[in-house]
Amino acid sequence: MKPCYCYIVECADGTYYTGWSTDPLRRVQAHNRGRGARYTRSRRPVRLVYVEPVPDRSAALRRERHIKSLTRAQKTALIAAGSAQTLHFIQTREVSMSVQTLPPKLQWIEDELQNLHDSGLYNHIRTLGSPQGAWLTVDGREVLNFCSNNYLGLANHPRLVQAAHEAIEKYGVGPGAVRSIAGTMDLHVQLEERLAKFKGVEAAITFQSGFNANLGTVPALVGKEDAIFSDELNHASIIDGCRLSRAKIIRYAHCDVADLEKQLKAHRNAYRRALVVTDGVFSMDGDVAPLDKIYEVTKNYDAILMVDDAHGEGVLGRGGRGIVDHFDLHGKVDVEVGTLSKAFGVVGGVVAGNGRIVEWLRQRGRPFLFSSAMTVPDTAACLAAIDLLEESTELVDKLWENARYFKQEMQTLGFDTGMSETPITPVMLGEAKTAQEFSRALFEAGVFAMAIGYPTVPRGKARIRVMISAAHSQDDLDKGLEAFATVGKHLGVIA
Repeated sequence: MKPCYCYIVECADGTYYTGWSTDPLRRVQAHNRGRGARYTRSRRPVRLVYVEPVPDRSAALRRERHIKSLTRAQKTALIAAGSAQTLHFIQTREVSMSVQTLPPKLQWIEDELQNLHDSGLYNHIRTLGSPQGAWLTVDGREVLNFCSNNYLGLANHPRLVQAAHEAIEKYGVGPGAVRSIAGTMDLHVQLEERLAKFKGVEAAITFQSGFNANLGTVPALVGKEDAIFSDELNHASIIDGCRLSRAKIIRYAHCDVADLEKQLKAHRNAYRRALVVTDGVFSMDGDVAPLDKIYEVTKNYDAILMVDDAHGEGVLGRGGRGIVDHFDLHGKVDVEVGTLSKAFGVVGGVVAGNGRIVEWLRQRGRPFLFSSAMTVPDTAACLAAIDLLEESTELVDKLWENARYFKQEMQTLGFDTGMSETPITPVMLGEAKTAQEFSRALFEAGVFAMAIGYPTVPRGKARIRVMISAAHSQDDLDKGLEAFATVGKHLGVIA
C-alpha cells in the first residue's frame, strides 16, 4: 500500500490549504501546471510548506481534520517545527521524480492520474493472499469478503480444485492454440454440451471470458446497416461490442419497455436488422430486466433478442439456470450470454441458444477465432461446477436466504439499498469521496467492501456494492452488519 501524507500548501495570497495525498508534491506540481487540484480559483502557484507521514488513509483523514481545526498561528508553528522534515521530503521526492518522469508527450497521463486522486475516483487495487471465500487475506490482513462475485462459494470448492488438478495431470496447463486450429480439447466440447443441456437450449459456445463473449457476439450478429436497441445501463462489454459492430446504437431508458417500443416503432424500419440487447441482472444496482415484457415487444418488430445473464446464472431460475428459466422463456430468447467467473467460480464466457447462431459464432466470433482457448483446468473445473448445480439446489437456496436477511437488516439500520432484487446489494452514498472514505473505514473494521464510483456508475451515485455469497455464515453477516452500522453512524450516513 502506498504511504500517505497530510500536507499544507501556502497559496499566493498567504492562506493555507490542508489536505492529504499519497503524493503531495506531485499534486502541488499538477496545480502549478494548471492541471489537477485547484487550491485557488486564480490558479496562481502554491508551494508545499508542510508534510507529515501517516500510517494509512484513515489516519490521514483524521489528521487532516485536526490540522484544519487549528488556528492560523498554530498552523504556522506546525510548519516551522516540521520545516526540516518537509525540506527532506521535497528533496528526496524530487530526485525520485526525476528518475520516473514521463516524456513530455505522456505527461498528460500523470496529470489525469492526479485528477483521479483529487476527485476520489482513483482505483486503489488491493492484493489478496488467500483463496476466494467468506474471509480473505487482503494486504496481509484477514477481512470479511463482501466484494467477490463468488456467489455460490465454488471458487475454492474441493471438487472444482480436484477436477482442475486431474485435468492438469492429463492435459497440462495451456491450450496452445486458438479453438479453430489446434486448441479444441475434448473437455471443451463436453463443457459446451453440458452448458447447453443445463440452459435448456440447442447449443453453446465458450469464450475466454464473458467480456469476450459479448465482444464476439454483437459484431457477428449486426453491422453498419443495422440497429442495436440497448438498455442505457448495459454492461461495458455490451457497449464495447455494440461499438465494434458499427451498427447504429439506440439507447432506451433503463428497463423501460414502453420506451423500448417507442424506439423500435420510430427506428426499426430504417435498418436491415435489429438487435435488442439487455443485461439480465444489472451488476451495479441488482435489479432484474423485465425480460418477459421485453420479449413481448421485441417479437413484434422482427428483432433479435439477446440477454447477458452474467449475474443471473447460478442465481435465478430453477437451480440457478438463469433469467430465461426464471421467466420461462425457453425458445423465445435468441441469444443468452453468460460468464463462468461468477456463480461457477472459475473463468470463461458462454453463448447459448439456437444451434445455427452458435455455429455462426464458431465461424465469425473473433475472440473465438483469434485468441487462445479456455485453459483445460478451468474447463474441467466448470464441468465440476455444473455437476454440483445439477445435484442440488442447496447452494442457490443458501445464497438467497443470506441475501434476504442482509438486505432486510441493512434497511432496518436505515441504509438505502436501491432497487435491488438480487444478492447484489448497493449501499447508496452519493459522492465518490464519501464512498471511498466509507470503504476505507469498513476495511479498518475488518470488512472488505469496495467503493464504486464514476465511470462505473453515474456521477453522484457512488456506492458500496455488497456481494453476498452462499459461503457466508449467519455470524459473518452479523459481523458485516455491525461494521456497517458503526461506520454509517460515524460518517453520518445513518442516524
